[in-house]
Amino acid sequence: MITLKLKSFSFNLKSEQIFMISALLVNVGNYLYNLVLGRLLGPQAFADAAILVTFLLILSFLAMTLQITVAKFTGSFDEAKRESFLKVSRKWGFIVGSITGLLIILFSGELKNWFQTSSSLMFSIFGVGVPLYFVMSVNRGFFQGEQDFIKLSLTYQFEMLTRLFLTLSLILILPFNSADLISFGILISFIPGLMPYKKINVANLPKISVDELSHLKKFVAITAFYELTQILINNGDILLVKHYFDANTAGLYASLALIGRLVYFVAWMFVMLLLPEVVKRSKAGLDTTKLFFKYLTMIGFLALAVVVTTMLFPELIIRMMFGEAYLEIAGLLWKYALASSLFAIANVFVYYFLSLDKYIPVLLSGIFGVVQLSMLSIWHNSLAQVVDLQIIAMISLLFIQVSYFLYQNKGIFHRK
Repeated sequence: MITLKLKSFSFNLKSEQIFMISALLVNVGNYLYNLVLGRLLGPQAFADAAILVTFLLILSFLAMTLQITVAKFTGSFDEAKRESFLKVSRKWGFIVGSITGLLIILFSGELKNWFQTSSSLMFSIFGVGVPLYFVMSVNRGFFQGEQDFIKLSLTYQFEMLTRLFLTLSLILILPFNSADLISFGILISFIPGLMPYKKINVANLPKISVDELSHLKKFVAITAFYELTQILINNGDILLVKHYFDANTAGLYASLALIGRLVYFVAWMFVMLLLPEVVKRSKAGLDTTKLFFKYLTMIGFLALAVVVTTMLFPELIIRMMFGEAYLEIAGLLWKYALASSLFAIANVFVYYFLSLDKYIPVLLSGIFGVVQLSMLSIWHNSLAQVVDLQIIAMISLLFIQVSYFLYQNKGIFHRK
């Protein structure tokens, strides 16, 4: 806890509150990064930048499997086993990251053709940084599991600030392909994102038992599947639009997605606090439903505020954030915000049950991720159709998740 004193006023900030403030600043910084790129590059060149940002988001979802796993089991293990588990996690994080990065490099030419980008080098540069990102996520998971939110906040701040200032400086100074420079900025930002780096005392580390490894493998598999559903739902639309539409239209859609997803990324801050707290209370045999409803209510009000604001002031928001060149997609803004809000709320249910080792909601999310991509692959006559299909899919997903929650907790509601 940190105590701040300003003249006659003093107040305490818990580490969780500091993390929330820090995460808000990180989201603001990342938004500023995208907004400045959109204004500097224009819709057509911004389409390539959006692909790199989308790849970074996909990478973050893949690495989140490691982060969530490390966070959960760090909170479950005793002090001695935590460092042993961290050592194993770093090793496998680097191995998986290296394989993933190598595949991106090897298929950079095919990626260029499929996404109709101006460069294949941007994918190769990106691939080099993947192992670093996976190790960085393991480090973050350890801090999250220990609920050391100060150090967790610093890792996100260092990454965001480096990417923001380095990338924009490179674009303004150097006369090279903007997509390649953006990719290089992303790569370099992973290095300070490793700080502060948790050191391990390698002497006499205890081994993890067979039962613990079995539970760990099961959790990793389920979490990896869930993060895959996140990729499909949260990023599949941008990738498909870049493939099926021209560069200018894809750039317009990327700006729409960036604004509309504000609610999702802010909701993520709450989810990061929810997971370790649910694990802790569940382990102690305490009720977790009140905690769940607390976070669900906060995210619900946030979603409502974003949807109403984008419905009332679409052109003002587009003009302020991206400029006149993007105004033609203003009419779709509130619809996209609605789809993202529904997805963010559905995610609260999934992460809650994931914390309790209940995996049916993960499977349901995966099914709807595939359904959404399938619909977009078949029907993509216009951007309006793409957005409407996502609303239909997310309403259905949220209905199913709520139904599952009510079924699992019917005893509690009957007692009330």
